[in-house]
Amino acid sequence: MPGVERIMLDRIGDEVARATSLVRYAPNSTFSPHVHGGGEEFFVLEGEFGDEHRMYPAGTYVRNPIGTSHSPRVGEQGCVIFVKLHQFDAEDDTPVVIDTRNADWPPQRSPGFEALTLHQFRTERVALIRWAPNTPYKEHTHHGGEEVLVIEGHFSDEYGDYPAGAWVRYPDNSSHNAFTRDEGALLYLKAGHMPATS
Repeated sequence: MPGVERIMLDRIGDEVARATSLVRYAPNSTFSPHVHGGGEEFFVLEGEFGDEHRMYPAGTYVRNPIGTSHSPRVGEQGCVIFVKLHQFDAEDDTPVVIDTRNADWPPQRSPGFEALTLHQFRTERVALIRWAPNTPYKEHTHHGGEEVLVIEGHFSDEYGDYPAGAWVRYPDNSSHNAFTRDEGALLYLKAGHMPATS
């Protein structure tokens, strides 16, 4: 569609696919009406996304279950959204809209970490993580895999360094030692949703 650009991060299938991507809408752009055949979840990174239901400012997390539909339209700010398509369990039918800028984060459970759970269904968990500066996280294994989008700051592990804007995918049963440096990090995390490895 004119005014809509996409960076594909992960894709299994053709045009209708299990996909993870960044989508940028130009100011005052639209996208054709469509049905979410496999469900859609997105996080607004910049600007303000909208449809016939409401407007979703930066920091908003949205889940549109299987069979829902909408007609995206974007105002003068334009927007950038992080989108995951066709990744819903057939029984996960709860719509979700959370403005994380105004959400109450629960008390800290681990020193140096705060977590705001956005959605949980069976083994799948989606959350925002605030990670304090110069804080290590002990070696751990990702049962069911984990994906991380770095929203602010920077984190590292023995495999590399991941600044703001980086997307990292850790397969099922992978493990690592992760840590932050002086700026800390704000992460969008999805875990426990990948197929098990043999």
